[in-house]
Amino acid sequence: MPGSAQDSAHDANGNASGPSRRATLRTAGAAASAALLLPLVSATPAAHADQPRADGAPAGGTPADGGALQRAFAAAAAEYAVPLSVLLGVSYLQSRWDGHRGAPSVTGGYGPMHLTDAHTALLTAPHHSQGTEDARGDLARPLKVPEATVAEPRQLPARLRTLGRAAQLTGLSAEALRGDASANVRGGAALLAATQKRLGLPPSEDPADWYAAVAAYCGADDARAAAVFADEVYEVIRGGAARTTGDGERVALDAVPGVTPDTRQLRALGLPSRARDPRVEAPENVSCAWMPAPYQELGDGDYGNHDLGDRPASQSIDYIVIHDTEGSWDTTIKLVQDPTYVSWQYTLRSSDGHIAQHVPLKDVAWHAGNWYVNAKSIGLEHEGFVTAPDAWYTEAMYRSSARLVRYLAQRFDIPLDRQHILGHDNVPGTTTSTIKGMHTDPGPYWDWAHYFTLLGAPFRRTAGASGGLVTIRPDYDTHQPVYTGCETAGEPCAPHGSAAVRLHTAPSADAPLVKDIGLRPDGTDSTTGVNDTGARASTGQQFALAGREGDWTAIWYLGRRAWFHNPKRRPTAVSAKGLVVTPRDGVAEVPVYGRAYPEKEAYPEGVPVQSVSPLPYKLLSGQSYPLGLRTRGEYLWAITFDQAGHKVVRGQDVYYQIQFGHRVAFVRAADVTVRPSGT
Repeated sequence: MPGSAQDSAHDANGNASGPSRRATLRTAGAAASAALLLPLVSATPAAHADQPRADGAPAGGTPADGGALQRAFAAAAAEYAVPLSVLLGVSYLQSRWDGHRGAPSVTGGYGPMHLTDAHTALLTAPHHSQGTEDARGDLARPLKVPEATVAEPRQLPARLRTLGRAAQLTGLSAEALRGDASANVRGGAALLAATQKRLGLPPSEDPADWYAAVAAYCGADDARAAAVFADEVYEVIRGGAARTTGDGERVALDAVPGVTPDTRQLRALGLPSRARDPRVEAPENVSCAWMPAPYQELGDGDYGNHDLGDRPASQSIDYIVIHDTEGSWDTTIKLVQDPTYVSWQYTLRSSDGHIAQHVPLKDVAWHAGNWYVNAKSIGLEHEGFVTAPDAWYTEAMYRSSARLVRYLAQRFDIPLDRQHILGHDNVPGTTTSTIKGMHTDPGPYWDWAHYFTLLGAPFRRTAGASGGLVTIRPDYDTHQPVYTGCETAGEPCAPHGSAAVRLHTAPSADAPLVKDIGLRPDGTDSTTGVNDTGARASTGQQFALAGREGDWTAIWYLGRRAWFHNPKRRPTAVSAKGLVVTPRDGVAEVPVYGRAYPEKEAYPEGVPVQSVSPLPYKLLSGQSYPLGLRTRGEYLWAITFDQAGHKVVRGQDVYYQIQFGHRVAFVRAADVTVRPSGT
């Protein structure tokens, strides 16, 4: 979610200036090629849970030794005469076959088939929207979102209230459909069969004949969104998939590569076909609507919730920032349309991956909590909560987001790596005082490995053991470090797959966690809190190798060695190579910054000079950090409604962005030497 009062960069010290509302909100948080229409890449490295099936098994078949959930899918498909590949494909898009330990989704959906019962979900779901206490007893993510985590029943249309209908069709109780995976799968199969019958279509064994029933399953209210959902399901069916769920169930869908659904069936649903607004900037194979953020004068020099611009002509777009909303879709849309709040370019809906665009890409949204990053980035808000990934981070949303990011990356020539595709939790504070307020979404439960596989840029080994770098890459589903504070401060979160490894001061699980003096100036250790990023390295991030001892690997992190468990039998990182920066000869320590500053001489008359303010960290002699990008100091001066008053200050000083801790940082090129890793 967009940051709270953290960074202005509108006065000489980089602190908030102007009317109080702008000081605390605005400045604080403050063409695609044909390839973009190709299917998402579904292949995954063998070490990961998701992987395609290409073993020549019968189309839509299942392994003979499948587990209980695999057998439940087969039994339900047979009982209701639904092709097994269709049932598995729909469930994969809804839940990746996971029951999520009974947790309801944003729309009150339960189980592998996402059967919706919003009333029960509203009564039982914890209200994450007020923030989660961290180990310090503070609200780690103070928010302006008072609503519950699911839609109220009156807000949920009948087409999305599916659990009750499934109970009528199967004779099973609502309790069983919510809590028993096998019953839930039966309910989903019954719904698909009933829809096929209602549409006057035969109970065919050919998955190609079920396009309309599949499109109807997601409950979309327009033809384009329904078609996008169905197309994604059939993409999964064509490519196949296999994974181990959070409950340890192995489920597989054998590829049916030649299936070509009858898309003309979509007309039978009678859904309205809304023409895409010409202002929308998104690939054709996603559902995207235009819901603009306001740009208006508010008086006393205050205005709107974003800045007009002319990117990339005025400034290059170097980053895409992945957020979660910490609020429901309805709440999030209301906030971004509030001129007194902050802004971002896109919001993605959990239930079906539908996208809303709010700010033109040429303009600067106020979302990252770092003004330098705001000016050079695009912000994507994903409906969800850090502490409730199963209820929100759906396959439909992952896939829609990946299509959008691929489009943006190609359009603006943004590399698909973790120094350019940032989580909000990877954005640095601009000054020491802002570090503690930086946000932590999308958090340790966002599946970066799966996401980058969908982007077509999976994290793989790129070097031998002497490459000098490591890429963090635990197996998401089986890697389940203990986090605390999801529900109650200090209490363990439910076991769950994680994309992050924990960093210790020595090669032992009993050693203290590394310290982050920016987060804790008193020198206390980091914690296992779900919102504590002080001792965390996340999937896809690369670090310079600093040592090995048994099953432990050391990296350079925040100015010291940090150790993480990396056993050969279940590795949590792979070897890599690339360029690193290290202090130049004769320099004992190098200052680290949260932005790339123009030098004083670059500022035109009338634009206050930003005081160069290093962060409290040091890059020490003998240490190395991976190089992300090379840039010159730059600063967008924009405090007026009239764009004619905006200025981009460009300096000559060169900065390197590095992977320094969990967040990226910047160092002056004049202070360091660039060399290949491993030398």
